[in-house]
Amino acid sequence: MSSHSESDDIKAVAILGASGYTGAEALRLALSHPRIKVTALGAERKAGKRLQSVFSHFHHWPDLPELQASDAIDFAALDAVFVCLPHAASQNAIVRILDQAEKKGDAPPLIIDLSADFRLKDAEVYQEWYATRHIAPHLLPQVVYGLSEFAHDRLPGAKIIACPGCYPTACLISLLPLARQKLIRPSPIIIAALSGVSGRGRSLTEDNLFSETAEAMQAYGLDGHRHRPEIEQELSEAFASPAMVSFIPHLIPINRGELATITVQLEDGTCIADLRRALEKCYREAPFVTLLPEGEVPSTRMVRGSNHAALNVFADRNPKQAVVMAAIDNLVKGSSGQAIQNFNIALGLPETMGLEQPPIFP
Repeated sequence: MSSHSESDDIKAVAILGASGYTGAEALRLALSHPRIKVTALGAERKAGKRLQSVFSHFHHWPDLPELQASDAIDFAALDAVFVCLPHAASQNAIVRILDQAEKKGDAPPLIIDLSADFRLKDAEVYQEWYATRHIAPHLLPQVVYGLSEFAHDRLPGAKIIACPGCYPTACLISLLPLARQKLIRPSPIIIAALSGVSGRGRSLTEDNLFSETAEAMQAYGLDGHRHRPEIEQELSEAFASPAMVSFIPHLIPINRGELATITVQLEDGTCIADLRRALEKCYREAPFVTLLPEGEVPSTRMVRGSNHAALNVFADRNPKQAVVMAAIDNLVKGSSGQAIQNFNIALGLPETMGLEQPPIFP
């Protein structure tokens, strides 16, 4: 690690990709974290600019570091780096960070990656779904998959934490407790998931234009969304047998928020009450996952702007099936908030530190 230690009060942190939505959200949350000092902000194409010229809501913090190219950042002086870059760009940056530390004989900072580059355990599967060769497959075995509620024991001491995608977060929070107890069958699992436009990123594309997204809903990724293998990877491990999901994402005209509606097949002798008991037991001590009262339907308005997830389970018309639902904020629990939650757990800080803000309503 850097000159800082885990016993220090303040952790020096850099955010790479600070000009994107997840980078800006990580910074927003970090600014209210009592143990984080953001000392560097990386943004390749906007290097040399003030962040306030990119995101006007940061004008209230005039002393933020200037945006700079990642090559100009002294990573040895950091305790942690939040890598909020697109896939492929992320793995390149992480390899540079590790190489810099090795050449200088320093321990590298904790790396928390918000991209897809280290989520999949098989480099060939990654190449198949992302059409990009993985340049560091040797690092994959040491990566901790950071679905926070299921990674507590593995996060302390981690070198690289791969934060799950937003859709996998909502789906796996709903399904893993049921899969681990073999209350549901590994296939078919049918997922209809809806996400706000911020989930598409900040790039200027036709699909992201207001006139294309407002007053409209559309399914996409029908030929196979990149989050599907991630969901199947984690479910297959939980079931200890191959899991198969039908995953159809939908874009809806809201800025942030995500709702997953999941139809599962019950194992023989299993009922809705068994599913509810499993979820209650799993999340009894979880500060950010709430199993709603029976009959209450999860909604994005319950979690907007927060690191919380709202879950519930319902009977299906078919008595051999059940419906599990989850709502999260895709930019917080589905991305930057979970990254800070992982940071807290990894460094032995209170899990909720910097994430205590309640949801925004209306």
